[in-house]
Amino acid sequence: MTEATPAVPSPQKRKVVLYRNGSVYTAADPFATAMLVDGDTVAWVGSEQAATSIADSSMDIVDLHGGLVAPGFVDSHLHLTETGIALGSLQLGQVRSARQLLDAVQSAPGDGPVLGHGWDESTWEDPALPTAAELERAAGGRQVYLSRADVHSALVSASLATAARLSELDGFSSGGYVRRAAHTAARQATRAVPPEATLAYQRRALAEAAANGYAAVAEMAAPHIGGIEDLRLAASWNNGQGGPDQLPEVLPYWGEITVSQEHAQSVLDSLGVPVRGLAGDLNIDGSLGSRTAALRADYSDAAGERGSLYLSADQAAAHLAACSLLGIQGGFHVIGDAGLDAALAALDLAAAEVGEQRIRAAGHRFEHVEMADARAVERLAHYSVTVSAQPRFDAEWGAAGSLYEQRLGSRSQGMNPFASFYSAGVPVTFGSDSPVTPLRPWASVRACLEHHSQDQRISARAAFLGHTRAGWRAAKYHNPMAGQLVPGAPATFAVWDVEELMVQVADGRVQSWSTDPRARTPLLPALDTGSDPLCLQTVRDGSELYSHPDFRS
Repeated sequence: MTEATPAVPSPQKRKVVLYRNGSVYTAADPFATAMLVDGDTVAWVGSEQAATSIADSSMDIVDLHGGLVAPGFVDSHLHLTETGIALGSLQLGQVRSARQLLDAVQSAPGDGPVLGHGWDESTWEDPALPTAAELERAAGGRQVYLSRADVHSALVSASLATAARLSELDGFSSGGYVRRAAHTAARQATRAVPPEATLAYQRRALAEAAANGYAAVAEMAAPHIGGIEDLRLAASWNNGQGGPDQLPEVLPYWGEITVSQEHAQSVLDSLGVPVRGLAGDLNIDGSLGSRTAALRADYSDAAGERGSLYLSADQAAAHLAACSLLGIQGGFHVIGDAGLDAALAALDLAAAEVGEQRIRAAGHRFEHVEMADARAVERLAHYSVTVSAQPRFDAEWGAAGSLYEQRLGSRSQGMNPFASFYSAGVPVTFGSDSPVTPLRPWASVRACLEHHSQDQRISARAAFLGHTRAGWRAAKYHNPMAGQLVPGAPATFAVWDVEELMVQVADGRVQSWSTDPRARTPLLPALDTGSDPLCLQTVRDGSELYSHPDFRS
């Protein structure tokens, strides 16, 4: 069969770019090697032979040198300001003792507050934490705030505890370890910076996302994290706040509880910026690492502790009913099994009030959902609730002897049931929860392939779609073609330097690669090479967000 030659767009002011001599991840042709972009739209995908026939001097022709063009990633859950701060503060992920933590504080440059992120005592041989007084001495009197890896607790110095009056709040410990309300106050005390500083943090986070192939990010703002002004600044990037620089699109959410349809509307009106929904980090519970996730039974390493339930089922139900009546997304941060019980009970109560159809149509979303048994998975599917999950959580904490097993014992085997979600028809989308895990999308895809439980592994293709097209769908994005590279779709993509392309499945009993054209399956980078693909370029709606120094050279 002779391949049809695509029509060449008529000359216009719009930029026309022909990418060729590579691979294009597209459902239109699994072996496409070229793609034509006309302005902000994909105009054509096809073979190298056809590309040769249409190439002319009016086009900007990009030789991919075997690189891969694929839809841009969407991070379905992150925090821009927190990410920017973490990128510029002490990196504590490799610290393995209290002594090393104190040494890092002592060596911190500057004369302002000492900020750090990422320590995780579950990886230490001796999990004893430094005291507030020890942090004070190490910092030479400077205020110290060091967030735990999950950002649900922190270590603070004595001077910060005094200045923020933390001793009066729930979750304060005189030893310098703070959770719940005390942690919220400590974090907010160190975030009291001018708007231009917040914008600089956010710009750094967005630039980091663009350099790693992300075309959009879902900002999960909430009163206890950064407040309305932080949300407004994050949303302003979509209106050209960054000046001439192009950056990933921000999909903003606001996590504030509401009690009625009228209240929900008044909250939306008060924000001053459009949001995708009243969802995201509206916490039903906390985190496993900080032992604030709400559990049905005690933590395995802390007898008598079952975490914190911040919202009741009745409160959550009122919020879901209000959002459903407005036709907008509601949702919660929920991690523990008792927390999920409350969220599922809320769905039942809200459905009894406004009807199941309204609940489903609103497209509600639950963030994290790390502990879901078969009954919970079934009910999530019943209500068409999107699960916004973070695969790197399993990669970081799912191995034998790691945090999940320490906190939960045998219950850790059922964590992050990705395959169960997919099998039941639960919509799933993926993100990083940055700064909790880094903005490295291919590492997230790999984590799905290498899930600690073989029964919960999914294919690279499923994981990739969960991190691209599903991200737009989860945000109820206005363009249904977003997240794919077919004629007429937005020209939103990333170019990758790859070592090898293949089809990768999660089941080791099945052949894990194929080049058989009858399979009609687009190829993705091999993720067992020891390194992630290198991002060469990121483009959103035809505008370049990032270009690697070696690209086009």
